[in-house]
Amino acid sequence: MRLSALALGTTLALGTAAGLAQAAPLDNEPLAARSVAPAAAPAVAAAPAAWAAGTRAYLVITTPGDTTAVRNAVAANGGSVFSSFDAIGVIVAHSTSASFAATMRGVAGVQKVGATRTSDVPADAYNPALPANPAQAAAPTTEPVRSDMTQIKADQAWAVNQGSATVKVGILDTGVDDQHQDLAPNFNAADSVSCAYGKPDTRVGAWRDVDTHGTHVAGTVAAAKNGKGAIGVAPGVKISSVRIAEPGTTLFFAENTICGLVWAGDHGFKVTNNSYYTDPWQFNCPNDLDQAAILEGVGRAQAYAEGKGSLQVAAAGNSNVDLANKTTDTSSPNDSTPVTRTLTNDCLDIPAELPGVVTVAANGTSGTSKASFSNYGKDVIEVSAPGESVYSTAPGGKYATLSGTSMASPHVAGVAALLASANPAYTPADIRAKLGEQATDLACPADARCTGTTAKNSFFGEGRVDALKAVGGSTPPAGAYFENLTDVAIPDNTTVESAITVSGVTGNAPATLKVGVDIKHTYIGDLKVDLVAPDGSVYSLHNRTGSGTDNILQTYTVNASSEVANGVWKLRVSDNATADTGKIDAWNLTF
Repeated sequence: MRLSALALGTTLALGTAAGLAQAAPLDNEPLAARSVAPAAAPAVAAAPAAWAAGTRAYLVITTPGDTTAVRNAVAANGGSVFSSFDAIGVIVAHSTSASFAATMRGVAGVQKVGATRTSDVPADAYNPALPANPAQAAAPTTEPVRSDMTQIKADQAWAVNQGSATVKVGILDTGVDDQHQDLAPNFNAADSVSCAYGKPDTRVGAWRDVDTHGTHVAGTVAAAKNGKGAIGVAPGVKISSVRIAEPGTTLFFAENTICGLVWAGDHGFKVTNNSYYTDPWQFNCPNDLDQAAILEGVGRAQAYAEGKGSLQVAAAGNSNVDLANKTTDTSSPNDSTPVTRTLTNDCLDIPAELPGVVTVAANGTSGTSKASFSNYGKDVIEVSAPGESVYSTAPGGKYATLSGTSMASPHVAGVAALLASANPAYTPADIRAKLGEQATDLACPADARCTGTTAKNSFFGEGRVDALKAVGGSTPPAGAYFENLTDVAIPDNTTVESAITVSGVTGNAPATLKVGVDIKHTYIGDLKVDLVAPDGSVYSLHNRTGSGTDNILQTYTVNASSEVANGVWKLRVSDNATADTGKIDAWNLTF
């Protein structure tokens, strides 16, 4: 199930929070022992029997290597082999027999067997339809630097290193619109695939988005710096789509996740982003035979990918719960009828809770708070990143504003890609360590749930990631800061102003004057926003773009070097239509 959270005024009809990825430490020696696996043979796909009602999917776990004997046993015991990942000893089997799992557990050489879903495998699995290739909207003519990028210093990092085209980032998600004007320059079709249903589908376009989520995530990682719409954290790297969501349900079952992670390892992805949990169980408990097989299969796939040089980054989830103290789950299984289950910390969300995976919490819009929805947990959260009101790409050449730890995770994946670009010899462990070492420490707020130190706590882990440090840059001295927090209403067809008096600054304003704008409005396509200098000079910040998107929350850079710094500066906002109103919530200047 996708882990995007909350749609906050978008250009599309977007879903609300669904799957909630969690994360906690996992000490599992058998999985760690497989962190370096033999080179993978391609997934073996036998011709399955024709689809029939009642077909269920199973993971059959055996010794890595030659799985011939166990694959033959599948066929001899009422099943068919849908796909097989021999390098990790995982077979995806289909069967209509209710006794299939119990029978296979008694076969020599079989270590674990488990159903991956509590619903039937769709008929589409046997003849998958290609996702739509949407018509593309006209490209925007502006590309402002937004506050999520300035908070992690991505805008400063771009001046040093925008990322290397030799670094490939896998977007394991609902798919990616490769035709989008902000994604096409960096899209790597050769290594893109659909892993829906648990078998690689390399047909052209099989990787495309069956939702919106994956395209939004992809833009945060690597939208091109091309003067159009948005800029990703690492606009110079390559992105590949590995669609693991199934159409219609947008669920991410275990066989899909396994296929995607093995593909990542075999295709040289330096980083993958995983903003989802493995459906149908929000948490997989090892005392359940089905879930134990899911834990083992997905765990082997993650260990294999990491052993091949791929670092997995994952979202922490949107339930505002303490992941270090799990108690109950009321949302699983999400492909049939959920039940209420008692949990212990042995019950794991995967892949986020597997060894070696970087688990990411979401910061609020200030950059220093925990987003209200973000999960937390001492020694669980590793780092944090912006996750509230994130503007990024959407299918059909469009853009959308979303919130969720799904939006925080790709910021970290982008910083990881910058680290890999600047340090080609880094291993996944090296990148994971540097993400924490270089992060900006964030102190606990006045909230008893936040425990630990400023250097490492349950809300932010080791802190908010830093893109500038990732590329070896240093932060310039902070300039003088002025702010106006007084609300100013913006009625229909009206122009309003909010003033800031600047004093004590020597000489002229800088060529990189930062103008932070926080406007709450339900249709920003109505708005024209200008900065007015003390001498009356006008600098355009926003000119009726964004259509029906809600709110302007971003930082603009203005070359104001011809202006005397001291004096009264104004933010001028014009509403040019009826039916939607709002307010200037706050704005600021940094010299």
